[in-house]
Amino acid sequence: MGVDIKGWKILACLAIVACSVMVTSCDSLKRFLAKDLEEEDFSLGELYVDEYVKEVPYVPTPSEEAVREGRVNALGIEREPGDNEALYDAIQTWIGTPYKYGGNDRKGVDCSAFVGHIYNDVYKKKLHRVANDMQLDADLISKSELREGDIVFFTNSKGKVSHVGIYLKNGMFAHSSTSRGVIISRLDDSYWRKHFYKGGRVR
Repeated sequence: MGVDIKGWKILACLAIVACSVMVTSCDSLKRFLAKDLEEEDFSLGELYVDEYVKEVPYVPTPSEEAVREGRVNALGIEREPGDNEALYDAIQTWIGTPYKYGGNDRKGVDCSAFVGHIYNDVYKKKLHRVANDMQLDADLISKSELREGDIVFFTNSKGKVSHVGIYLKNGMFAHSSTSRGVIISRLDDSYWRKHFYKGGRVR
């Protein structure tokens, strides 16, 4: 009888140890998988991260005649018939706002949030929040087809769409640059010329 009880005690202890090992292993496995998934999400996210680009804002230079005649819009660009003044006025209110990754207000804004705000305010259209996903909101077009208000898409060094801006005219576009915040730049700038992907005409 004593031997049987001792045997049951040993079996019970072994069962408890086995369960503990299984639980510990499961917890460890869960932690490992969670960590692995986090790292994978981070790696995928990194593919689309906006790159730091050191640049000097482009300053439009309207003709003396346009200045005399008052044909200069809020951004200092020579006004032409058919220009969407509301677009230029809206962009002007954001000029100088610092860049902030994930930022969505005037304390700091990233490229896609800036474009999203302008489209919502001027065109009453809600776009996807992420630069790469904004392609879903538009019909892609070539650089030669660009016109005022189109989105311009740029890739990073990994070849992924990570930056967006709003095309104005004559090669100029407005965007939230990583080094200078919301500014006007030119498509023929060496970096933007190299990384230009497509234009996008929002549907």
